[in-house]
Amino acid sequence: MSSDILDRLAQMIESRKGADPDTSYVAKMLARGEDSILKKIGEEATETVMAAKDGERLRIVGETADLWFHCLIMLAHYGLSPSDVLAELRRREGISGIDEKASRGSAGRGAT
Repeated sequence: MSSDILDRLAQMIESRKGADPDTSYVAKMLARGEDSILKKIGEEATETVMAAKDGERLRIVGETADLWFHCLIMLAHYGLSPSDVLAELRRREGISGIDEKASRGSAGRGAT
């Protein structure tokens, strides 16, 4: 199942919490905190968009992998896991994107 790799990566990220930031990239990102993690996600998202605009298929895949990995670090920072995101996607399955967005009302939770 494709979610297995996400679970394995999430477990690896959890195991790096509190590890030496000098020897673990994940530990370094987590030690730097929220602002650093979110900035990195922004950078990776921009690189993903640029790859897509250039139409470079292999680069799109590589940049998307980088983006997803850093999103997993963010989820771990907030005590969340891929299963939380997958559950939300399951909840939305079969619901029109327009209807789902409208159901959020004025509070909104971001665009989809």
